[in-house]
Amino acid sequence: MNLFNLRRNPPSLDDLVTSPWQSSPRDNLSSECLMPSVERPQQIFVRGQGSWLWDSEDRAYLDFIQGAAANTLGHSPSALVKAMTAQAQALINPGAGFYNRGLLNLAERLCHSTGSDQAYLLGSDSEARDAAIQLARKWGRLHRGGAARVIRVGQDYAPAFNDLPALHADVDAQTVAILLEPLQSTPQVEAASEHYLKGVERLCRELGILLILDETHTGMGRCGTLLAEQAYGVLADIVILGQGLGGGVPLAALLARGQACCFEVGEVGEQHHGNALTMAAGLAVLNSVLDNGFLAHVRESGHYLGEGLARLANRYAQKQVQGCGLLWSVQLADDSADAVVKAARYEGLLLKACAPDSLSFTPALTVSKGNIDEMLLRLARAFARVRTAQLQCRKGIAV
Repeated sequence: MNLFNLRRNPPSLDDLVTSPWQSSPRDNLSSECLMPSVERPQQIFVRGQGSWLWDSEDRAYLDFIQGAAANTLGHSPSALVKAMTAQAQALINPGAGFYNRGLLNLAERLCHSTGSDQAYLLGSDSEARDAAIQLARKWGRLHRGGAARVIRVGQDYAPAFNDLPALHADVDAQTVAILLEPLQSTPQVEAASEHYLKGVERLCRELGILLILDETHTGMGRCGTLLAEQAYGVLADIVILGQGLGGGVPLAALLARGQACCFEVGEVGEQHHGNALTMAAGLAVLNSVLDNGFLAHVRESGHYLGEGLARLANRYAQKQVQGCGLLWSVQLADDSADAVVKAARYEGLLLKACAPDSLSFTPALTVSKGNIDEMLLRLARAFARVRTAQLQCRKGIAV
């Protein structure tokens, strides 16, 4: 038998985009009854552990997406499983109109560990952002003559990120707050410079407006400190937490300090969830992140990942590698991010394209150096597959 005949032929670039090698899931389940929302690959995932996922064909995938950074501790971490199992046996949801121990414990733990005065628990990032803007506008009615404009840096029609003079020029008498991410995560990761973020804080203090930091991607240890603001030495009036707070369970939080704590009973309605089950998840994740050595591991692993990505990007003539902690992106030399993602999936690696020319890397904060080495090996194979397919395409065009 000729063993070389058993090898798969290198796919063309079109093959990489359509992923024709994917077989139908063994479950024979259909997505016809599911309303279309986002494009999904055919794999049906059935279990996970740490940095790994398994599909219904029992194929293992190394996951460097982790629910868009929501799975802080990885898949099915024992601390989270135990906490939620115990809570589910006792009490799941007494209702938003009542206290439960988890709600009070998580709020107190969050405030104590972040230097905040009040916490508001919600179910999603978008709810937390909306509540932050609502809180800032309430503060504006009380302390800034009814000013209600919130400048969202990096959004459409807003000042460019890391451009302090442009931001200063954009503030007017109707401005009540400046809202920004310490690290922009799309289209690729871009960190605020220390000069810029401290300058924004100083600008807010001088003008008497609020600083809101959106830490839905950077909070909960993702950057090697509990909050990214701690690494910069700044203190926001309002902090938005999401993604990683629940470790994969839908949970977000709004933190407020000083005069920004101005909500009164009835002003935010029944938005908050605060059920006992999700609160148990948040406490388990927060306690794990604050455990001795955890954040040091994130910093060490993040440095190791960044160095590895830089070496690989250089070898395959890609562009910038940017990030910190365990939040990184690689800007590609062309618009082949979707092809690389699909080639990586073929190699048993899950990645996300955050732009046509950019890949993002958000592994579990518990990721090991061995996991990182394996990821780099599989990513190298994916780059090689895409390069081979591109060369084949060029040859075909030339012929």
